[in-house]
Amino acid sequence: MESLGVEDLFNFRRFPKDPLILLLLLLYSPVGICLVLIRIFIGVHVFLVSCALPECFLRRFIVRVMCSVLGMHVRQKNPRSRDKNTKLLVCNHVTEFDHNILSLLTPCTTPHLEGWTGFVCWARGFMEIQASAASMGDTLRRYCCTDGTAPLLLFPEETTSNRHKGLLKFSSWPFSLAEPVQPVALHVSRPFIALSIPECSWLVELMWTFFVPVTVYYVSWLPPVSRQDGESTQEFADKVQELLAAELGVVATKITKADKAEHTKRKRYTAPQAQTSVRPGSIGLGFIQSLGTDERRLAKMAQQVKDVLPHVPLSIITKDLAKTNCVDTTITNLLENKEEPLEASGTSAFSSTLSSFSSSAPTIKPAAKTFGRSPADRHLSLQERKEALYNFARRRYIEKHGLPQEDSP
Repeated sequence: MESLGVEDLFNFRRFPKDPLILLLLLLYSPVGICLVLIRIFIGVHVFLVSCALPECFLRRFIVRVMCSVLGMHVRQKNPRSRDKNTKLLVCNHVTEFDHNILSLLTPCTTPHLEGWTGFVCWARGFMEIQASAASMGDTLRRYCCTDGTAPLLLFPEETTSNRHKGLLKFSSWPFSLAEPVQPVALHVSRPFIALSIPECSWLVELMWTFFVPVTVYYVSWLPPVSRQDGESTQEFADKVQELLAAELGVVATKITKADKAEHTKRKRYTAPQAQTSVRPGSIGLGFIQSLGTDERRLAKMAQQVKDVLPHVPLSIITKDLAKTNCVDTTITNLLENKEEPLEASGTSAFSSTLSSFSSSAPTIKPAAKTFGRSPADRHLSLQERKEALYNFARRRYIEKHGLPQEDSP
């Protein structure tokens, strides 16, 4: 399976690189601006109609037709697979309006987890829950068990991805709320303008949606899935992620929302620093291209380390790779916990990584059966355990990438 990095899942450019498409976009711009003005006026009426009519099939049909005028066209596949008895729907996240689109096809509600509260939350179609983060799960679990409530729609990726190449790692907490779970595959396409640029507000995305001629949402309903006996919540989440990835024809990755935020922050601050550190005209075009090549090479190496140590954040991996410039040395440093000082999240990630190695490698046993009497004996026992753990990580890396055993360091 192809290993994808953060750059492969997110498009950070709003406009296309092709000069011909840019020329067509420039010629289309006067029409797009007129469409924005007209659709803002129509959008106000769509909002008023959705507020005035009660939840029913007629309301969903009228609002769906009016949304088509706004340029948001919906197509669905396998609508008969929709199970009306299922109380929990999970879907991949593409745009800021995915929950609004799915509510046009079936009654569902999406809880508000972050961002604006009050009127803006209600106007966007979210359900605001008066509960703390610690009790959010219990509140949603009681909601799913209540008769007569609409199904709950959740996005386990917890953020949007717009490259149509892979899915972010699914968070496990949505799959602990209710069973069975019905997966919903969502694919979105539109011309000229990229979808859901990172760090772009939902209001700006709405204006671009009004600007382009049409944005098409393809919704595919998959059969409900239940957790098997002895299957953990995270294993169940990974299984549903694989099902959705297979339906969409993309890769199920281990990249998380935190990795996206860290990469976006690095990308925001790296460019200004590179521009201020050198004077214009003092560097050649080849050096500028080499900077981009080095960044891509470092991102590829970081993904290789994350395949071996999936619980370690990419920020810590990248920081160590910048010093070592070697995958094997970075793996050794992370296993030996040499990176100081460590963040709190990094410490817990290392602990979970080491525990996962211990559980998945039953052949690794303590090197000493008794506590050493002298400091030299105790140090030797620690070194043997580190060596055994490093050898296991190296074998896992070699097996995953199909490298010959004799070529490994």
